[in-house]
Amino acid sequence: MSFAVRENEGKAAAMEERGRKMAFRDKVYHMVEQIPKGRVATYGQIAYLCGKPRAARAVGNALHQNPFAGQVPCHRVVNSKGELSGAFAFGGQNRQRELLEREGIGFLPNGAVDLKRYIWRMEPLEEKVDRSR
Repeated sequence: MSFAVRENEGKAAAMEERGRKMAFRDKVYHMVEQIPKGRVATYGQIAYLCGKPRAARAVGNALHQNPFAGQVPCHRVVNSKGELSGAFAFGGQNRQRELLEREGIGFLPNGAVDLKRYIWRMEPLEEKVDRSR
């Protein structure tokens, strides 16, 4: 059973679990788990989608402390320029790049991910407003 199903019972639109608000780090793990293979997101994008648009560093901190290794694809999160994490993450230098390349992600000559081509698009996990009325 995936973290998303366990924590959110598969309801991506609802950010509450058993009447309690999810902790920010749990929102981060849930959101990162939604990034499909072949796509990347930025730290700032994840922060925004979790309802805290100025918390990009907190996203990085949560991912660095990820207790769900192998389940939450932290390697799919890059900085706002498409640059990869430092060598301390993902098992050594170039490991993040190797994982992304296996998923079909392309890189620019400067070594950054081509965000124009591979950025993931998703709306915030808040209840959607019915504008059809």
